[in-house]
Amino acid sequence: MNYDIQDPALAEVGKQRIYWADRFMPVLSQIRERFEIEKPLTGVRIAACLHVTTETANLMRTLKAGGAETVLCASNPLSTQDDVAASLVVDCQIPVFAIKGEDTETYYRHIDAAIDFQPTITMDDGADLVSKLHSGEVEASIVDGVLAGTEETTTGVIRLKSMAAEGVLKYPIVAVNDAQTKHLFDNRYGTGQSTLDGIIRATNLLMAGSTFVVAGYGWCSRGLANRARGLGAEVIVTEVNPLTALEAIMDGFRVMPMIEAVKEAEVICTVTGNIHVIRGEHFEVMKDGCIVANSGHFNVEIDISALENLSQEQTTIREFVEEYTLKDGRKVYLLGQGRLINLAAAEGHPASVMDMSFANQALSAEHIIQRHQKMENQVYGVPQDIDRTIASLKLKAFGVEIDQLTEEQETYLNSWTMGT
Repeated sequence: MNYDIQDPALAEVGKQRIYWADRFMPVLSQIRERFEIEKPLTGVRIAACLHVTTETANLMRTLKAGGAETVLCASNPLSTQDDVAASLVVDCQIPVFAIKGEDTETYYRHIDAAIDFQPTITMDDGADLVSKLHSGEVEASIVDGVLAGTEETTTGVIRLKSMAAEGVLKYPIVAVNDAQTKHLFDNRYGTGQSTLDGIIRATNLLMAGSTFVVAGYGWCSRGLANRARGLGAEVIVTEVNPLTALEAIMDGFRVMPMIEAVKEAEVICTVTGNIHVIRGEHFEVMKDGCIVANSGHFNVEIDISALENLSQEQTTIREFVEEYTLKDGRKVYLLGQGRLINLAAAEGHPASVMDMSFANQALSAEHIIQRHQKMENQVYGVPQDIDRTIASLKLKAFGVEIDQLTEEQETYLNSWTMGT
């Protein structure tokens, strides 16, 4: 078995951490138990380009239990947990190509290794795997062999919908990110908590009393804004969309342009999926000592080149904290090289919320096998019955029961003659 990881000797530690995460992933566990019996993925080869974490490991175990052959590479150079990668290789015999801190060349070499697996299904987080398959550098026979794929995150869905709109997408994609049991929970509660976890681990900063700027007010950023407020920070939101800006105001946050917000900020975190949200003109007016982080998928939300050009000195202060001394003497602190701070400096989302996200991945793979012949080269939402099944399984795990509509209520809701 080919693989490229940091150290196989880390496997025992990784195995225990995977087991711990599994205890908080009851929905995925129930799916795995069914997959072990039914083997719905027999004969399928799945190449996954995801964050190599304990939660992802339990997804890979589930796919393998369903009969799939699997390979895993990292979707971010800093998100790999090396002990988890080791356990997947040693204990699960799943090929992994991922090393925490790998350089850009290694990162793309690992994606190439996943492509060499000749997958029939791709699983992506950010669409780097799909993009490479569409680059023209991959043999046409390999691309033609892909039945369909899934996409985990907002940034990737945006890229893939753009490809579909331009008519260049070569196989169907299921947008796992857009499932309600994913974006309503993973994005809001998972990103909100794990981003603060990463910032606090990197800095040991007290949130209470600080002025915390959140760039954007989508599902991820509204989760972050609410969690920061819950820890006692004064939160300012910046936005470009008047509707979400209005929502932030109605939710009790201050809203202002970034150029004004940075003058007050002690901490700024970008969560938009866009490029250069924090630029040179913002660094020029930041308070001395401002901490800048990103929790969007790619490290492009912060214009790091502009920060370097404005600086006279750069020093590593502590792990994941780079001090930039600007030419006028002010200090700016960049966390985690501008990469996903919740995975660079912490462990990513808690297992209990990734339980639903990865249940969507597993059931979407099964859905692809059943329906791919009827799918066009477009981006599809997760079927509503899958969403509802996952929500029901999660409620069952919580020990929660809910009401059912009566026959009379069903008739009333589906009738236009019973409005009085």
